[in-house]
Amino acid sequence: MAETLLDCRDVHTRLAQAMKYVLEGPGKRLRAAMVLWCCELVSGGVDNDALTAAVAIEMVHCYSLVHDDLPAMDDDDLRRGRPTCHIEFDEATAILTGDALMTYAFELLATKVSDARKSVRLVAELARAAGPAGMVGGQMGDLEGEGTEGNLQMLEWIHTNKTAKMFQASCRMGAICGGASEEIVDALGRYGLKTGLAFQICDDILDVSATSRDIGKTAGKDARQGKMTYPAVVGLQQSEALLNKLTAEAVEQLDGLGSRTDDLRTLAMVLTERRK
Repeated sequence: MAETLLDCRDVHTRLAQAMKYVLEGPGKRLRAAMVLWCCELVSGGVDNDALTAAVAIEMVHCYSLVHDDLPAMDDDDLRRGRPTCHIEFDEATAILTGDALMTYAFELLATKVSDARKSVRLVAELARAAGPAGMVGGQMGDLEGEGTEGNLQMLEWIHTNKTAKMFQASCRMGAICGGASEEIVDALGRYGLKTGLAFQICDDILDVSATSRDIGKTAGKDARQGKMTYPAVVGLQQSEALLNKLTAEAVEQLDGLGSRTDDLRTLAMVLTERRK
């Protein structure tokens, strides 16, 4: 999907190779899938605008992973079962690759969406979710929280911004592409936010309960770095209880939206039960 929109004719060869390496790696593509499913839910199908939005949010997500793995951030050598970008190439190339993916995502939304008003809405949704009051702000809080005792309120703020707001944007963008009413856009956004927070709690649980082979990245790393995680703050049992509660609340947001919600309901449940 991304390959059809990634025009590398004018891109430096090594940079293009690194961008493709990151985009073509194995992964769940959850945010992209949520864009497509939410568009299909409200309109009965997936159009080119939804495909563009799905690629754009996946590019922004991949940029965040590339930068997150850098030595100055989480300093990881493994991502999705393969060497991270700065290991496969080099640190400077990884920084530029993240920069390229992020900016190219917004170029796609600005130039490949059929309607100018829809394009502006999609740009705003993604920028808001990924920016200083969203993912980037959450990452800053995550770094500052290392080595501190923390509390549940602080932890929820970090994970809501670092992870959940991108899930929220995925659902809202899909609904916007499908021409949904504001009421439905908001309902699907709430579903995405709760699903995203549940996803992050599950990630925290897996970090202490799964192997590196299972999760495709270095297991146990959060604890070694003194990260503020749900198991560290509230314990494993309460983390699992919160995970189940959020999943149930996410599914509730789909009530009244018709029979096409089956995929989204199943997704929320599968993310709760995943082991990788």
